[in-house]
Amino acid sequence: MLKDAQGLEVTTDSPEAIAAINQFMDQSLSYGKDIEAVILQGVKADPGCALVYAYAAAYYLTQENSQAWKQVKPLLQAAQCHLVGITKRERLYIQAIAAWAVGAIDQAIALHEEIARQYPQDLISVQQGQYHYFYLGDQERLLRIAQQVLPFNQENHYLYGMVAFGLEQCHQLEKAEAMGRKATQMNRQDPWAHHAVAHVMETQKRVEEGIVWMESLADTWENCNSMLYTHNWWHIALYYLEQGNTKKVLSLYDKHVWGKARKESPKDQVGAISLLLRLELLGIDVGNRWQDLSNYLFARIDEHALPFQDLHYIYALAKARKLDWVKQMQISMQNHALSVNPYLRQNWLEIAIPAAQGMVAHAQGDYLTAKSELKNVVPLLHRIGGSHAQRVLFEQVYRDAMWQSEKSNQTYAVFV
Repeated sequence: MLKDAQGLEVTTDSPEAIAAINQFMDQSLSYGKDIEAVILQGVKADPGCALVYAYAAAYYLTQENSQAWKQVKPLLQAAQCHLVGITKRERLYIQAIAAWAVGAIDQAIALHEEIARQYPQDLISVQQGQYHYFYLGDQERLLRIAQQVLPFNQENHYLYGMVAFGLEQCHQLEKAEAMGRKATQMNRQDPWAHHAVAHVMETQKRVEEGIVWMESLADTWENCNSMLYTHNWWHIALYYLEQGNTKKVLSLYDKHVWGKARKESPKDQVGAISLLLRLELLGIDVGNRWQDLSNYLFARIDEHALPFQDLHYIYALAKARKLDWVKQMQISMQNHALSVNPYLRQNWLEIAIPAAQGMVAHAQGDYLTAKSELKNVVPLLHRIGGSHAQRVLFEQVYRDAMWQSEKSNQTYAVFV
């Protein structure tokens, strides 16, 4: 039995497997582009190590697409074959990933919380706990799970970035910025810390500062996976959008957001969709970009990884006039909502389904229906996750629907 870089025991006698696990942890916490390769090297180094299979399964679950999910079941089955003699922490972690794999998010969260209490150095588990809280809109616990392990990880800059994001989501902006800057001072190559500070500056309308902050660090993102690379550039695009420089925003979309996206990646797709929608709400013609993007969305129709993401997909399909796909996705969302884990079902039925109907109506120019469907769900949208910066888009769609429907009524009154 050996110890990883966090000082935690791993049931393996392979130094190569430990080296791969250490690389996996660093890649995961830095949103690196080689996560898959390094953890599969760990599997190869010690096929009898249960933990490496669980780490690999967790990676594929974060990809949020059906092709990646196919990798999860055999990995967890392999982990189950090697449980004899493993540590309590390893067993808890494997159980957490197995719960995630079947959609039992409440169980997964409880297990990550238990790991945080008993093994506070396990930052991979903390990161995955934050991931779940983020997509449940539970900002307080997203912050708390990272804060509670801070005393045990005083030298780990990645944790400072994780705490910084939690602080920002809980509106503790000054503390969030200080923590994010501290993480960046400790290691300039910490893109999640950059991201947390970007959120603060955006919230405070410090647009010019935000541009300087992010662009001065952008060279470090070349080592990031496409999700955080495109997302951090998305934040820069939002600053330029705030300035009204839509030409620059379109250029960033083409060069860094969709241009550098992994086109089959759900999160990359969501970022691109949200940026196009923001542009169109300002009256900007985005050309054939909706059609280009929508060609990659067919695979999303029946996945339903996250309701937050589904609202983006279905809007893009409606804008691209793929109406058969829109109808298919609406039916699929309804079926999913009725079959999903009860812990998540209410969010699908009460929020995601009516919100999707409102988004489709807006995309099709039916502003009265959009206003009616979105009115009651907009205040509840935090429950399906996303950051403040991401969710404000749905409020903008609702306000546009109100404005457009009022304008139509005034026009009708003039002619009558």
